[in-house]
Amino acid sequence: MIKDTSGQDQHILNKRPIYKRKWALMLGVTAALFGVLLWLQLSPHAQHSIEREELDIAKVEFGNLVREVGAQGKIVAAHAPTIYSPEIGVTTLYVNAGDSVHKGQLVAQLHSPELSSELKQQESELSRLESEWQRQQLESRRQALALEKSLDLARVTLDAAERENRRAQISIKTSLISQIDLEQAQDEFARAKLNFTHAQKEAEIGRDTLKFELASVKSNVERQAIVVEEVKRRVTNLQVRASVDGIVGNLLVQNKSAVSQNQPLMTLVDLSAYEVELQVPESYANDLGLSMPVLMRIGAKEFEGQLSAISPEVSDREVTTRVKFSNQDISGIRQNQRVHARIQLENKHNVLKVKRGPFLNTGGYVAYRLRDNLAQRVDIKTGSSSLKDIEIIAGLQEGDEIIVSGYDAFSDASSVLIRQ
Repeated sequence: MIKDTSGQDQHILNKRPIYKRKWALMLGVTAALFGVLLWLQLSPHAQHSIEREELDIAKVEFGNLVREVGAQGKIVAAHAPTIYSPEIGVTTLYVNAGDSVHKGQLVAQLHSPELSSELKQQESELSRLESEWQRQQLESRRQALALEKSLDLARVTLDAAERENRRAQISIKTSLISQIDLEQAQDEFARAKLNFTHAQKEAEIGRDTLKFELASVKSNVERQAIVVEEVKRRVTNLQVRASVDGIVGNLLVQNKSAVSQNQPLMTLVDLSAYEVELQVPESYANDLGLSMPVLMRIGAKEFEGQLSAISPEVSDREVTTRVKFSNQDISGIRQNQRVHARIQLENKHNVLKVKRGPFLNTGGYVAYRLRDNLAQRVDIKTGSSSLKDIEIIAGLQEGDEIIVSGYDAFSDASSVLIRQ
């Protein structure tokens, strides 16, 4: 029995008129053209587009800019004196590397037979000169006595001649003596006066001569005493003592070895004073100056200091500098401890600046300024730079936003659309 013919029926779609389909297509094309025109109106000069989240954007602002350079270094002893051999000899060491020493402690002993022999010779010469001085003193007294005797005899002769002359003068008046006897008495008196005068001068010259000879011998004794003291000092210096409180750094000679004069024996490390030795890149060598402030991080602590020395040599493209700590408690630091430091080369106040970024890799002459989602390329002029910021001299104003990330994807376009 046949129920119906529904299995043979076909569904016929009710198609819209062809003019209605054309109208819908025209509306779609019009909307697309309107979108393109709107995009062109919003970005009439954009040559590329890039997502905003891929960029690093910073604002130009006024502030303080500290131009500084980072450096690595280590803690070193401010005083590390080297002990030298004072003479030629054989050394005996009483300390080892790493031993603690105090100032004045005996650390080495030199044995010098030549110096010991020289001391004995000089002491013997001093004894001889002292004996010579004593002999000269006795001789001076003897000669002074002889001079005094001659002067006294001349005075006695003068007195006798004077009395004889007076008697002759009285006797000639009574004709007791002849004129010849009177003249002879007068001649004897004149001769006695002359002898006495010469005796006085000879005694005076003799005393001066004795003083000079005695002083000359005494001067030789004093000179020789100085020589003996100098040799004794050299013998005393054979006992080499520590010049500072600290520890023994390195032994530069072996025990019981022969050493020459002024040969280094060992180094000492003064643990009471530390400095920081920093290695600064060669490119900053001309900017460094003494007394520049330095900020240092040692472990978890921060310290301040100043540049105290700059090496004139460049080694491995680095310049070695020394930093002296400011008045701070530096207890707890150790020698050779690593140090991270920032040397402040320049400190400028109220300058126009922006955050550093890879955009400087292009030379720092151009930047992309962001306005209304459009980044336009502008020429800029930069100045001093720090580890975080760079100074803007021309091309930008306060409040401008620029792209500080790299410009490789911009292809030197004059403008770039920034997509949200």
